[in-house]
Amino acid sequence: MMAVLISLAIIFTELSLMAFGGGYTILPEMQRQVVEVHQWMSAQEFSALFAMAQAAPGPNMMIVPLIGWHVAGWAGLLVSSVAKFGPSSIVTILVMGAWRRFKDKPWRRIVQVGLVPVTVGLVAASGVLIAQASATNWRLAILIALATLLSMSKRIHPLWILAGGAVLGLMMG
Repeated sequence: MMAVLISLAIIFTELSLMAFGGGYTILPEMQRQVVEVHQWMSAQEFSALFAMAQAAPGPNMMIVPLIGWHVAGWAGLLVSSVAKFGPSSIVTILVMGAWRRFKDKPWRRIVQVGLVPVTVGLVAASGVLIAQASATNWRLAILIALATLLSMSKRIHPLWILAGGAVLGLMMG
């Protein structure tokens, strides 16, 4: 059990420090570590935990405590949460102080503009990973494509799209 908790702490500390541009940017690596490297769950279980975490109120990274709970109960929940949210919070506080100090420098805007495509690419990769794990048949693949197109073309709250997808999924199943 201690080895699992140490693994959780290492993985989520590394992910915490890699989460540049938001939590979604680390989903592919999180999934790889949890599913492929450590084999703590299947890709479908990971996808289901992700969906549950997104439906819950709170931060968009609620999947982290769910993974910790799934892997090692209460201790896993605590270790994974502290490891994921602690280091990035400390770095954010330190960097924001420096960032404010350089608020009038012209290079700051250039850096911000340059980071946008990096963040968009990382978030898109996360979406593809979750979609691949969730599309276990052609009907679900079509449903995912429709939900994606709808969310990108209309201003509809994601929970309504999720609810509609659930209803359609039940009707197809």
